[in-house]
Amino acid sequence: MNQAPETAPAGKPRMPLHTRMLIGFIVGLGAGIAANLLVGEAAWLDAVIRYVADPIGQVFLRLLFMLVIPLVFSALVLGVVELGDPQSLGRIGGRTLIWILVVTTAAVTIGMVIVNLFQPGAGIPEDVAATLLASGSERAGQIATQREGVSGIDILLNIIPRNPVQAAADGDLIAVIFFAMMLGIAATILRTPATKTFVGAVEGLYEICLKLIDWVIQLAPYAVAALLFSITARLGLDVLVQLAQFVGTVLAALGLHMFVVLPILLLLFGRMSPLVFFRGAQPALLTAFSTSSSSATLPTSLMVAEENLRVPRPVARFVCTVGSTANMNGTALFEGITVLFLAQFFGVELSLAQQVLVLLMCVLGGIGAAGVPGGSLPVIAMILVMFGIPPEGIGLILGVDRFLDMCRTVVNVCGDLVGSVVIGRHEVAAPAPLPPGD
Repeated sequence: MNQAPETAPAGKPRMPLHTRMLIGFIVGLGAGIAANLLVGEAAWLDAVIRYVADPIGQVFLRLLFMLVIPLVFSALVLGVVELGDPQSLGRIGGRTLIWILVVTTAAVTIGMVIVNLFQPGAGIPEDVAATLLASGSERAGQIATQREGVSGIDILLNIIPRNPVQAAADGDLIAVIFFAMMLGIAATILRTPATKTFVGAVEGLYEICLKLIDWVIQLAPYAVAALLFSITARLGLDVLVQLAQFVGTVLAALGLHMFVVLPILLLLFGRMSPLVFFRGAQPALLTAFSTSSSSATLPTSLMVAEENLRVPRPVARFVCTVGSTANMNGTALFEGITVLFLAQFFGVELSLAQQVLVLLMCVLGGIGAAGVPGGSLPVIAMILVMFGIPPEGIGLILGVDRFLDMCRTVVNVCGDLVGSVVIGRHEVAAPAPLPPGD
């Protein structure tokens, strides 16, 4: 995604994006801490934060918000269409759908339990957290106020939008997700020339969104420097403790899911030794770690599934292809941890019902997340705003997001390959396995 332009002078290749983001992270972090230690509450520092750093970060966040609705809508419609109607796809489609929902739900649950257990975002003094929360976006505060007093039955009813266009305009992501899923299901049932044209148009919208995200992510080094400067200039060294705890929490949750939950499912339902699996899956997992993209890893995943893991070709092609866009269990886990971490960081209390709603949105958002580096950021940004959490907090994680993206992509691909083994085992055992339908 981050190739040097053809007109770049010879001998001066463009610096990789993750390196530029790391530099922006270090510059913003260092400058903010230095400003906090040297000048503290100086009026001019407040002016720099308010009129320079914050606007730069807001431009980046607004660009992400601009893309979230079309991206999630198009990705979910296509994800459901690729899954297809289980009745027409036979056992493979139905089992793939069940696998994605079960594994993704398990992953998000693990992440949310661990983040509640270790509280990586807690520890900021209440007065500082209140100041940060008050300085958040006006829209976040309005939404937080609007959600006070909303009952559980109202939350469930609001999943179904009266007007999907109004829901999109209001940033009601879960209502948009529901509408997109309904459209995708109807499109798979109809399969008329007109619906194929519609799906083609949605696919074009999805590709355009991916390109726009690629452009927006190029601004991330400047945004991370500005956002981190704003936060660290107010918090000083305290922010480093929270950041280290956040990274440790994410890695612990990803490791628990990949090395405990998935191997147990592999043993119980795939009847394969985890050692044999990881030895055979190694090329795909290494490719996933280096590219941070499930989509880019797909050719290697297909080769590994068919040749190393001995998965029947129709099963491998269907499960791995659908999984590269829909089975983002590592990404969904990361989204849930990030939302709760930033809620703890800013002192935003989320009730159990709201956390369950976050879990549901992360499961569906994992299906709708783009299988490219940075594809989960728009979903996270919108969920933060929906629950009154200042989206500026994204700046805290952008500097370490590249490394965590590499790790969660490995979990995504591992989940696809385990799923192909499990589903392939049952298809072989069935008396008359059906190939995937069109």
